[in-house]
Amino acid sequence: MIKYTNDPEILSGLEMEGFFVGWPNPPSVEVFRKLLKGSYRVVLAYKDNKLIGFINSISDGVLSAYIPLLEVIPEYQGKGIGQELVKQIKIELKHLYMVDLLCDGDLIPYYEKLGMMKAQGVCLRNYDRQSGE
Repeated sequence: MIKYTNDPEILSGLEMEGFFVGWPNPPSVEVFRKLLKGSYRVVLAYKDNKLIGFINSISDGVLSAYIPLLEVIPEYQGKGIGQELVKQIKIELKHLYMVDLLCDGDLIPYYEKLGMMKAQGVCLRNYDRQSGE
């Protein structure tokens, strides 16, 4: 059975492999654990002792938050886990005025179905820093 939690302290007991597929410079498990524990809010999906999905946010805690990452490992994709993670993080962030998320254009319909609206944005990517090390 898949369980969900907003407690990053359980990460120390979970296997955290299989994420960041296709990233040219993925973070190590140590950096991955650090970024989740340092987030403003997280929601984790796990089964047995394995992390299978997560969503995180960073925030000023007053008006705004940004959702930088939502990921479900490939063998669990298409099972509604990502939708549940978005649903739960929206609850965690409901006290804030704005919650922003940047994504590739082909993912916009996915997020629109989950109650988010299309917006304009710009970004800067330093892929040589993608590993976080």
